[in-house]
Amino acid sequence: MIDLKPKSESTWDLVSLGEVMLRFDPGDDRIHTARTFRVWEGGGEYNVARNLAKCFRLDAAIVTALADNQIGRLVEDLIDQGRVDTSEIIWRETDGISRRARNGMYFMERGFGSRTPVGCSDRGNTAVSQLKAGDVDWQSIFTGTGTRWFHTGGIFAGLSESTAETAAEAMRAAKAAGTVVSYDLNYRHSLWADRGGRDAADEANRELLQYSDVVFGVSGFDPGLAKYSENVFRDAAAKMSDANPNLSVVATTLRDVLSASEHDLSGVCFADGEVRKAKTFAGVEVLDRVGSGDAFAAGVIFGILSGRSLADAVEVGAASAVLSLSSLGDGSSATLEEIERVSQSSDTAAIR
Repeated sequence: MIDLKPKSESTWDLVSLGEVMLRFDPGDDRIHTARTFRVWEGGGEYNVARNLAKCFRLDAAIVTALADNQIGRLVEDLIDQGRVDTSEIIWRETDGISRRARNGMYFMERGFGSRTPVGCSDRGNTAVSQLKAGDVDWQSIFTGTGTRWFHTGGIFAGLSESTAETAAEAMRAAKAAGTVVSYDLNYRHSLWADRGGRDAADEANRELLQYSDVVFGVSGFDPGLAKYSENVFRDAAAKMSDANPNLSVVATTLRDVLSASEHDLSGVCFADGEVRKAKTFAGVEVLDRVGSGDAFAAGVIFGILSGRSLADAVEVGAASAVLSLSSLGDGSSATLEEIERVSQSSDTAAIR
């Protein structure tokens, strides 16, 4: 189904391409009333690499661009703490007020009960949004150093016209080198609001899906658990696979947000005409939901890279997502032992 390079031929198990921002967290306060913030690093594509490195103890690297100032170096230090290889970061010169290039940041309040999470992004004119085709030596990454898996997604592709072209270049190079390619359909309205909205994002995704082996997210499918129907999911996933014969796996989380503090969560995938669904974790208490979808993707990727069945991989993905809900920051603090215990347990209350 998925042909993997042996680890012996690859320095990295996974390389991600995406933006890494500085996240400001007001804790239990609101953004507009806070006087102190805790900082983390985060970004949709990066979070997958971090979870694979930190939780699953695999070798992962991030390809991104940062403005070379104190903020950029802080982000680099945070990435180092996440065990992600920083050697492929592209550093851009900047003046004293970051006129030419800057580092992205966002503010995120986690919400509580009936108060939903609220985010505020500040990511215009970032160094990574200016990446263009030809800026990265993909030949060296995929065939020289060697990479088993490459991951990117709709957030990076949505940063600018040139980042979508960069993603396409990277995905083509990965495919040519025999590296597995995954793509997350992640949509952010703020990135597309003045560039055609959802229709433009869907068009960009259709272009990039032709180079993908694995996709996270399913077009035309409501991932709500209460409304989940295996037949509906199968039909939507099969339609995507028919339109993109290169796709081997279509996967997504299933989630009902009962409140900001409580979720029901599971995961499901489609491959070779079959559906595999993880057990449902009901009433999961939420500390921080940001990055839980990326934790699911990391768990599925880990399962496949470690030679497990797709059914087991989806269980690992769901367990990884559930445990990430108990971790502060974009990245999960769960250990592999904890994820394995939850994925193998028949008692979903064990994680509460």
